[in-house]
Amino acid sequence: MNETLARYIPEHAVTPVFELIVANQVHLKIVNERFTRHGDYRKGIGGKHEITVNASLNKYRFLITLIHEISHLVAFEKFGRNIKPHGNEWKYTFQRMMVPFIRPEIFPGQLLPLLARHFRNPSASSDTDATLSLALKQFDAENDKNYVFELPYGSVFRIRNGKIFKKIALRTKRYECLEIKTGKIYLFNPNAEVELIPG
Repeated sequence: MNETLARYIPEHAVTPVFELIVANQVHLKIVNERFTRHGDYRKGIGGKHEITVNASLNKYRFLITLIHEISHLVAFEKFGRNIKPHGNEWKYTFQRMMVPFIRPEIFPGQLLPLLARHFRNPSASSDTDATLSLALKQFDAENDKNYVFELPYGSVFRIRNGKIFKKIALRTKRYECLEIKTGKIYLFNPNAEVELIPG
């Protein structure tokens, strides 16, 4: 298991993460990419704790995602199953579990202040923190995607399902984009990953 973990997370995180997996009896599955989420936790048949994490994540995002999912398990065990999945109990647990990893031996220096800020009040996904998400993106293997907030107004882009949109305006925190084919307006999070169509 340690050799497997070492392929996916920073070297100095391997032993403490392995200890968390053993202590919490986690059955970890590393899976092919799912576009809708980075990871998932569920209590399986017979009470087995199952966590899945996308294999395609870079090692820093993989580590954050894995700790995020273990935090669900720990929060449910400690506070009961009736808590909100990303409520205060989970935030408190995630903060406590993540802080020991926010060190220069584990994360690059430029990520440390962003992580420290994010973990004062962690959100359901690090993707909703545009600054942190952009900083983490630079460590991805392939970097051909753009974020909606980076595109100039009037840009045309494609999303994963093939639909094509034009960026129109900012509405509070999200961007209004026009679907070319139907003329309908959709709202996009600033850091939705899209493919820019040149010209």
